[in-house]
Amino acid sequence: MIQNKKYPWIVVALLWVVALLNYMDRQMLSTMKPAMQINIQELQSATNFGYLMAIFLWIYGFMSPISGLIADRLNRKWLIVGSLFVWSAITFAMGFAKTFDQLYWLRAGMGVSEALYIPAGLSLIADYHTAKTRSLAVGIHMTGLYMGQALGGFGATIAAEYSWQNAFISFGLIGIVYSVVLILFLHEKPAALPDTAKAVAQDAAKAQSTTKSFNRESLFKVFATLFSNISFWVILFYFAVPSLPGWGVKNWLPTLFSENLGIDMSKAGPLSTITIAASSFLGVIFGGVLSDKWVQKNIRGRVYTSAIGLAMTIPALLFIGLGNSIIHLVGAVFFFGFGYGMFDANNMPILCQFISAKHRATAYGLMNMIGVFAGAFITKLLGKSSDAGSLGKDFAMMAIVVVAALALQLTVLKPKHNDFIEA
Repeated sequence: MIQNKKYPWIVVALLWVVALLNYMDRQMLSTMKPAMQINIQELQSATNFGYLMAIFLWIYGFMSPISGLIADRLNRKWLIVGSLFVWSAITFAMGFAKTFDQLYWLRAGMGVSEALYIPAGLSLIADYHTAKTRSLAVGIHMTGLYMGQALGGFGATIAAEYSWQNAFISFGLIGIVYSVVLILFLHEKPAALPDTAKAVAQDAAKAQSTTKSFNRESLFKVFATLFSNISFWVILFYFAVPSLPGWGVKNWLPTLFSENLGIDMSKAGPLSTITIAASSFLGVIFGGVLSDKWVQKNIRGRVYTSAIGLAMTIPALLFIGLGNSIIHLVGAVFFFGFGYGMFDANNMPILCQFISAKHRATAYGLMNMIGVFAGAFITKLLGKSSDAGSLGKDFAMMAIVVVAALALQLTVLKPKHNDFIEA
C-alpha cells in the first residue's frame, strides 16, 4: 500500500480527520461553559474558566518543541495514533468530571497529548510529498483544523439538545475508534525512519540505542544546528508575529463584531467564525496550489506566496479594527482569513527549504511553541483592551508588526533548494 502512488494523498486524508478532531475536542469547552457551570459551580467564575483555558495553552506550548524532538526520533505513525487515542480518552473522561479540579487536570493532560500531533503529522505529510504537491497537501490538512474549529463551536448546540457530558463522551469515542482506523491504514514513510528506529525494528537487542539518542549531547547538537541557522530565526519571527492577529481573531472576533456592529453575540458569533473559517479554507487551497506551481519556476515561490498572504492581512486588520458596518467587517475578515490561509499553507513547506528532514518536526515544534505563547500574550492583552474600550484600535495596531515581519521575510529568506539537505 505504501508503494501506491496515491498513498501520499491517502495520508493527507487520514490526517485531515485527526486535525479536525484535534481542534474540535479542544474548542468544545469554550462554547459549553453556560451548560457546564450549572453542574460545576466553580465555572461561574470567569477567572476560573480562564485558568481552565490557559492551562491547555501553556502546557501545549511548552510541550511543542519536546513533541518535535520525539517525532524526529520515533515512528510517527505510532506517535500520532497514541496522541489521538490519549486526547480522545481524555475528552471521553471529561464527560464524567464532577469537579473543577478534575476538569483542570484533564485539560492539562489534553495539552500534552494534543501537542504531540502537529509536528509529527506535518513532518510526515512533508516527507510523503515532493515540492510539486507539498504546499497543497499541507494546505488541505490545515482545512481540517479550520473545520474542527468551526464544528467545535456547535458544542453548545449539542449540550443544549442532549447534555455537555454526552457531547464529550460522544466525540471522545469517535476519536478512540478512529485511532484503530489509523493503526490499520496509516504507515510511516520507510525512508524517513530514523536510524535508531530501524535498529529497534531489526534487532530488539539494540533497543538501548533509542535511549542514547535522547542524551544531552545529541539534544544540544539539534538545537545548535537549528539556532545557528539565521534563516530559522527569521522563520520563528515571521511565524510568531502573524500568530498575534491570528489568535486575536480566533478569541476576540465575535466580541469585536458584537461591539462594533451592535448585535447580539448569538448572531455575532456564527457570522464571524463562519466567515473566517470559510475564507481560511479557500486561502490554504489557493495558497497551496499557487506555491507548488510557483516554486517550480522560482525557488522563492513559496516565500512569495506566503508574503502575498501576509500582505493581505495588513489592510484587513485595519478595516477589522476600524470598520463599523457589516460590509466592511465581513469583507475585512474574509480578506484576512484568505491571506492567513495562504500564509498557513506554506509554513512547513518553507521550513523544508531551510531545515533538513531529520530536524523538521523539532523545528516546527519550536515554531508552534512560539506561536502559542504569542497567542496567550495577545489574548490577555486584547482582554484588557476590551475592558478599556479600545479593542478595535488595538486590532488595527497589529498591522504594524505584520509589516515588520513581511519586510524581514522578503529580505532574508532566500532558499537555494526545494528540500534542504545538510552537507
